[in-house]
Amino acid sequence: MANSADQPEFSMGRAAELIGVTPAFLRSLDEAGLISPERSAGGHRRYSRHQLDLAARVRQLLDEGLLLTAACRVVSLEDQLDAAHRRIAELEGALIPRQTRRDLGTTRYYRAPAARP
Repeated sequence: MANSADQPEFSMGRAAELIGVTPAFLRSLDEAGLISPERSAGGHRRYSRHQLDLAARVRQLLDEGLLLTAACRVVSLEDQLDAAHRRIAELEGALIPRQTRRDLGTTRYYRAPAARP
């Protein structure tokens, strides 16, 4: 089941208004491949809260002087890192196999590191 932050609930106009950008800015993020909004039955773009968070972060980086392609790359990597941290938190306490080159024939286990806040 999808996270409520991933539900496409905002029209382009409402999304742009919520984060203080123009609809053209949101279209540029779609063209850059950072966000891919879902489409309504009528073909209108629908954005999720998560996508709006990414778009707002890009806007912040652009205001700090980054180029659009660089800002999109930074935001994409930040989003991937956040997802990795969430996954680590889910696995916290689980046993994860670890092997080194010296002991490939022997499986050893260690506890997953605690998630950072």
